Amino acid sequence: MNDTQRAGTGAGLPAIEWIGTPDSPTREHIDTDALDRIRLGDGEPFPPSYRALIRQVGWGRLCGLWFIYPPVREGYADGWPGRTSRLSEHFRVVYADSRAEEYTWVIEPDGSWDLSERLEVFGWSENGDYLLWELGARTPQGELPIWESRGLGSLHRLGSSLDEALPLLHERATDPAAPDTPPFQPLPSFRLKG
Repeated sequence: MNDTQRAGTGAGLPAIEWIGTPDSPTREHIDTDALDRIRLGDGEPFPPSYRALIRQVGWGRLCGLWFIYPPVREGYADGWPGRTSRLSEHFRVVYADSRAEEYTWVIEPDGSWDLSERLEVFGWSENGDYLLWELGARTPQGELPIWESRGLGSLHRLGSSLDEALPLLHERATDPAAPDTPPFQPLPSFRLKG
């Protein structure tokens, strides 16, 4: 990863080229029209870096650990809003309970109780960590700040957009025993039963 890729563009144009394009991306269940049509809780569309990432790589495991949920066609699992709405609801319940119990460590090192109420989940890791957008804090380029809640017990600000946050996640997730793990692994899509 070079310095430009590590730093991000800062202009709403994603510096995600280091991820590459998988040989066989999984896109058949992604609702690409919804990438531009859906509005988030702040009334605005998905951030440009998120839309670019989904269009570039489709559905799969990022950095060997993370699932970034795309909008999916009716009848499919692992997407927006089904999975993300359940994860966001769980996040809000845990943080509301923590606030009531005065467990202030769950907002450390970078967050606040007010911030926790403005966060919306868009990604989840196999370790139980959450990636969240900070609604109401858009940049002029339409990007949203990215936050991570590690095990629902902390809030870490990762950057102003995905192109800033993803290199940090990649560095943390890289397994020294498996340095050749690709930045992105396509996964199959699944239809809902019934």
